[in-house]
Amino acid sequence: MHALIALAQVNPHVGALEKNLETMIAFARRAAEAGARLVVFPELVLTGYPPEDLLHKPLFLDRLREVERRWHRALGELNIDAVYGSIRQGAHGLINAGIHVAGGREAGFAGKRWLPNFGVFDEQRYFESCRTVRAFAFEGMPFGITICEDLWRSGDPVAQLARTEASFLININASPYHIRKQRERETVAWQRIVESGLPVMYVNMVGGQDELVFDGGSFAMNRDGTVAVRAEGFQEALTFVTVTREPGGVVAFGSGPVVPEPDEDAEIYQALMLGLRDYVTKNGFRSVVLGLSGGIDSALTAAIGVDALGAERVQALMMPSEYTSQASLEDARAIADRLGIRLGSVAIGPMFAAFRAQLAGEFAGLPEDSTEENLQARIRGTLLMAVANKKGGMVVTTGNKSEVSVGYATLYGDMAGGYSVLKDLLKERVYALSRARNRWAEARGELPPIPERVLERPPSAELRPDQKDEDSLPPYPVLDRILELYVEREQGVEEIVARGLDPATVLRVVRLVDGNEYKRRQAAPGVRVTRRAFGKDRRYPITNGFRVS
Repeated sequence: MHALIALAQVNPHVGALEKNLETMIAFARRAAEAGARLVVFPELVLTGYPPEDLLHKPLFLDRLREVERRWHRALGELNIDAVYGSIRQGAHGLINAGIHVAGGREAGFAGKRWLPNFGVFDEQRYFESCRTVRAFAFEGMPFGITICEDLWRSGDPVAQLARTEASFLININASPYHIRKQRERETVAWQRIVESGLPVMYVNMVGGQDELVFDGGSFAMNRDGTVAVRAEGFQEALTFVTVTREPGGVVAFGSGPVVPEPDEDAEIYQALMLGLRDYVTKNGFRSVVLGLSGGIDSALTAAIGVDALGAERVQALMMPSEYTSQASLEDARAIADRLGIRLGSVAIGPMFAAFRAQLAGEFAGLPEDSTEENLQARIRGTLLMAVANKKGGMVVTTGNKSEVSVGYATLYGDMAGGYSVLKDLLKERVYALSRARNRWAEARGELPPIPERVLERPPSAELRPDQKDEDSLPPYPVLDRILELYVEREQGVEEIVARGLDPATVLRVVRLVDGNEYKRRQAAPGVRVTRRAFGKDRRYPITNGFRVS
């Protein structure tokens, strides 16, 4: 006995119930036309993930119920069964549920038992744990439904399902991306298979939601650990799995397309593109605007913008001052020409002079310092916001995680904007991705978008004569290593120093990180690619008297 199941890796829009319903019906129709008997969708697919405090709105829940009634009718008309994620009412609150619909009617649901409340997750705020376990009927091959975190825990509910009549598991997910997350997922699936003896279908969401990116990568894994099928990452996909009951009642998944995992640079780059594209399109912006300085950060941001949105939806602005080098002017023009984007130019010298003249009385007798540097950055931020407002676009900031960590950025200046593409990339990673982007262009016979001089020149904010980043910061390889250990791994000063790093440098960097929480709290959201991004992952009080030393 065999049957065809479709894994619907879709990109829902949080809160857009009607739009999500249309997407689901379209995928179910395609699945039915291909001969599938069951179509499986991700966790909380109708609401999008995470719906957060929308779940506290009675009107939202009322509309969700009405949309679900229409969804069930549509499934009956299409003559296909479904498993999908939605909300059900529990004894004391809401349940994050996996719903099974058969013959156009709800056959039952499985509730999520393990509610993650760490990292970016906050599910205990919204849901109650559900301990009911049951198997569902499909073509004589009963299956169990688990939801995301349930698969990551040894024991129940997977162990309970193995003791029931279940022949295989369907795990529905809204599993956000971080570097090499797909390997972790497949390792966890194999661990549960070893424990339970049940093969696993894993269906993941795809798309960007604020700082989160869901990378898809849906797969089916057999009892021997082989991946029978794997969907393309970072895009919607409908993937088909042939399910067969073998002699002795053992269920196996037939071999199909197994899309290889991309290398690490390509994986991160796709996440950045998807995060930016969905933030722009789902929030209704026509275009993006960025300051193109001729430096590495703005060059990579521009390239990602073009790859994600198209050159016609990206505008760059060069805003030179008396400190801007000729090399920066030439490089900014070269980047814009190679990417095919419009480059405007507005000199900030006259505005800077006007501000200084107006403030002369207040500043009398005081030496020049970072105040004048920050003033230039704020003038540029104002110009970018004005251009974006006038043209219906959104300002994309160009700062990286190294700068954001230590406060080497100006509030209401270069931090001003709607989205921060490089927010979770340390400076060394920015260079690595820039070189990778150039390699990909060369492999296609194209001119690399980022001139070699941009990759070689010492980075500089160019806010005073002959300025270099290393005038204010440790060399980036040293800085990034300390930040990786302190921010991403939560190691203390003594642990970091024990790795051979200079104690004074470590202490200085740690104090800079701790002292700039107020800036990060006001920063634009940005794509999360590591386990510890600045956002929901890392929640420290701004007013904080604790000192590491």
